[in-house]
Amino acid sequence: MSVRSTTLSNGLRVVSDEMSNVETVTVGAWVDVGSRFETADENGLSHMLEHMAFKGTKRRTALDIAEEIENVGGYLNAYTSREHTTYYARLLKEDLELGVDMLGDILQHSTFIADELERERGVIIQEIGQAEDTPDDIVFDLMQSAAYPDQPIGRPILGTTELVNAYSRSDLMHYMSNHYKASTMAVVAAGNLDHDKFVNMVEAHFSSLELKRDEAKVKAIYHGGETRIERDLEQVNLLFGFDGIQFDDPDYYTSQIMSMIFGGGMSSRLFQEVREKRGLVYSIYSYMGSYVDGGTFGVHAGTGPDQVSDLIPVVGEELRKMTVKVTEQELNRAKAQMKAGILMSLENTTSRMEQLGRQQMIFGRHISRDEVIDKINEIDTQSVTNCAARILNGSKLSLGAIGPLNSLYGYDKIISHF
Repeated sequence: MSVRSTTLSNGLRVVSDEMSNVETVTVGAWVDVGSRFETADENGLSHMLEHMAFKGTKRRTALDIAEEIENVGGYLNAYTSREHTTYYARLLKEDLELGVDMLGDILQHSTFIADELERERGVIIQEIGQAEDTPDDIVFDLMQSAAYPDQPIGRPILGTTELVNAYSRSDLMHYMSNHYKASTMAVVAAGNLDHDKFVNMVEAHFSSLELKRDEAKVKAIYHGGETRIERDLEQVNLLFGFDGIQFDDPDYYTSQIMSMIFGGGMSSRLFQEVREKRGLVYSIYSYMGSYVDGGTFGVHAGTGPDQVSDLIPVVGEELRKMTVKVTEQELNRAKAQMKAGILMSLENTTSRMEQLGRQQMIFGRHISRDEVIDKINEIDTQSVTNCAARILNGSKLSLGAIGPLNSLYGYDKIISHF
């Protein structure tokens, strides 16, 4: 893997991963801003700005943007998380400069004209409505609000209908001006490309960026608690959360292995005990969601109202067992899963672009495949049980719950099982 990095005179990082055996390239512009950078009155602006960036610039209409990319068979998209916003284009190798030009244009010269703003406002409100109609999506926001109450990181990425309805063109312009700076961004690409030529393209098309912003991120402080919504549904969706592991923590890779053993696939303890042996759920899994200054370990389950009272103590008991013993067979299987996922992702230009961009946003440097695999190989069974104990005993439970909740007993009784 050939990764090179250059920092332009304005502070913008340019990183590439050359893959000479492919005919395509994926280029992305990563911005160190997401919903956790928003004030309460700005909630949803990062996501709204991501939508509006495709709706016209000083030299391209929204239709121009779509047609220019699709005329060469390319693909243009974006997404917003709590910590980052990513804009990217996947193209044939000879069209890389078009992708760089397009990303530079929408991130520096978007116009946010009134008609497009009103149309996209309606689209985002429909997106919020769709999320609210999807219980296994909204339960994540419920748990997040319980884990981080009255904090930016605890608010929904999409914002609320009321806020989205109120945002103006000047709100978007002000937010973009404050946060989209050279020092908060990285332009990265993976595929069949030449690094020096790529740097020249970025320098030509991202020349209008100012250097840096004032620090805007509020530190995440985990609290715990519960958020419930009673709704007439067929299933109860539950999300159990605990204070997790941040990206640069020495236990980061250990926590990923722990989560895989506990609830990472069909051979995991949760799947085997809760679904296969007891038939209490259709879907159950665990995950470790990390941030630059914290994280959340979560267990998601969808179950029938009659099974809730049986499900909760089983999940608690299985998590306690993780603090006592992990077998070598479980450890080796989880290591193999994790390493296979890393190696498989190297075959895809978009996955490699995302890996490069995420590493730049979090660590400010490229982390090689070999470095990651070495860290995985160092993990032993004792470190996994210690990590599980750290998570289980280190924080108050957070609970998100939605559905017919008459059979879901009180919070104090729930936490007694963990």
